[in-house]
Amino acid sequence: MPSPYRALFAEPGTKGFAAAGLVGRMPLSMMGIGVITMISQLTGRYGLAGALTATIALSAAVLGPQISRLVDRYGQRRVLRPATLVALIAGTGLLLAAHFRWADWTLFVFSAAIGSVPSLGAMVRARWAALYGGTPKLHTAYSFESVVDEVCFIVGPIVSVGLSTAWFPEAGPLLAACFLAVGVFWLTAQRATEPVPHPRDENQVGGSVLRSKGLQVLVAAFTATGTIFGAVDVATVAFAEERGHKGAASVVLAVYAAGSCTAGLVFGLLRFAGRPERRWVLGLATMAVSMIPLLLVGNLPLLAVALFVAGLSVAPTMITTMSLIEEHVPRANLTEGMTWVGTGLAVGVALGSSAAGWVIDAAGARAGYGVPAAAGAVAVAVGFLGYRRLSRPVTGRGGTVEQHGEREARHVA
Repeated sequence: MPSPYRALFAEPGTKGFAAAGLVGRMPLSMMGIGVITMISQLTGRYGLAGALTATIALSAAVLGPQISRLVDRYGQRRVLRPATLVALIAGTGLLLAAHFRWADWTLFVFSAAIGSVPSLGAMVRARWAALYGGTPKLHTAYSFESVVDEVCFIVGPIVSVGLSTAWFPEAGPLLAACFLAVGVFWLTAQRATEPVPHPRDENQVGGSVLRSKGLQVLVAAFTATGTIFGAVDVATVAFAEERGHKGAASVVLAVYAAGSCTAGLVFGLLRFAGRPERRWVLGLATMAVSMIPLLLVGNLPLLAVALFVAGLSVAPTMITTMSLIEEHVPRANLTEGMTWVGTGLAVGVALGSSAAGWVIDAAGARAGYGVPAAAGAVAVAVGFLGYRRLSRPVTGRGGTVEQHGEREARHVA
């Protein structure tokens, strides 16, 4: 590792919770694509597959912030374990319902209950914030976590689709459930690095932290961004199947994640002057433009190249978003704030998966890439319209990690 990344792990316990977070986040990339592969193999219905994936994402969008609010109040261990047990039971029901061809409505019931799965990314980032809040190290930590996310998206789809196509259709989602159980129970066993809970009377925000106008902009933009991700997943699986290489879809999607991973590693080594919201809007614009070539490609190698280039804007935009959350959310509500952004992403994935599934059923795989292109344009519009809100941090937050470093430098000078 380059030295800034090595320095993150000087504190005791950091390696343990980072490793648990990696394992626990594997289902983030495996479950959605695994359900799409499983249902399409068992029924041949991409519309149903997309709708089930959308149901999981929408349920997580509703339940996730509530779970994270409880985590801020009562601590990670007390909340995450029972929430995970509910998700695991529901996941087992979904696999049984799909295998034995139960009625469609049972698939949707179990998919909705899977939404109780906790946001491990927010939990791990909250631990980093508790250790390094107000220092430049937090920028590097957030960059590292974005790289971990992309590693999951490189490895997860390959494993999930590979197992479901080569072994049995339910294999991918089944392994995802195993990763979730191990990751959550391993993370919550590490009490020394768990952030201190903030009881109700200590919270700086009454009610939902979503009242923050800056956070509203971030959530809205990431809803459009999630639509890009969900639509690209479904369209890529269908595109590969049309060309007789369905198993290659996981490799192509891994290339997309590899582009983001590469950019995230480099981004974490850099230090920036100026306001982060400018970089954030630029990231959204770059992401939107990168969707246009997907409408023009005609084979899998060219699609892989186009997706690698598109991935280069993903991780830097995600990392900058975390810095903006630091500005617009009080410390006592940080986990909930991060989860709300994840919620926007999940809602977008739901919309993108469902919309792309219906478009593909009606007009073919290439037409499915029109959905992320349109979503990119919406994300840019939200970014420009909400720019002023992002330039007004919450009183008392003290600015982003990067600005803390700049202020300390000025003070020393």
